[in-house]
Amino acid sequence: MIGQKLELYSEHFAVDTTKTDQLNLSFNVAPTDQVYSVAEFEGERMLGQMRWGLIPHYSKDRRTIHINARAETMAEKPAFRSSFIKRRCLIPADGFYEWQRMEDGSRLPHFISTDQPMAFAGIWTIWNDKETNDKLTTCSIITTESDPRIEPIHERMPVSLAPELWGDWLDKEQENPSTLISILDANRPGDLRFREVSTMVNSVRNNDLTLLNEV
Repeated sequence: MIGQKLELYSEHFAVDTTKTDQLNLSFNVAPTDQVYSVAEFEGERMLGQMRWGLIPHYSKDRRTIHINARAETMAEKPAFRSSFIKRRCLIPADGFYEWQRMEDGSRLPHFISTDQPMAFAGIWTIWNDKETNDKLTTCSIITTESDPRIEPIHERMPVSLAPELWGDWLDKEQENPSTLISILDANRPGDLRFREVSTMVNSVRNNDLTLLNEV
């Protein structure tokens, strides 16, 4: 995914408080990178940052991460269950990449976006490192079956919530799994645009605007 525009996200997501500095502009966000997040704390909508790749609370070290959580099963999975009920967030992004598998075994990257910043449904948790006493706030992006327009490229995609669903998803008083699943099912990704881009995106060492050039 790509993103990292603090002022734009602060305004677009109508946050009450911003609790983060500007992150470096990234065109190739990788697991364990810091990403912006929007969550509710003490009745306020707050824009902060989290580490992408959820570390379950029971993990003994930080090597086990989950960058994605499947919408269909996360209410049952020990790694996600508590966060799904109690710790939900939005993860802003300007778009994301998916790879189309070809008959010869190669995979062609595509950049997918809409005309507005996207709001990926996410979950988060805090993991305590017993060796260093560090507390890491980490998150996962929720995925679902692809929109029919994207299915030829990849069978799954992030859940991107429409603005009218943001408040319901972030509501800390809402703990009914069925209701939360219905919010995810109601997502409408909007006017999706997609194009094939350079395989340079396959390496996280490449991170500049040229990654978005159409092939």
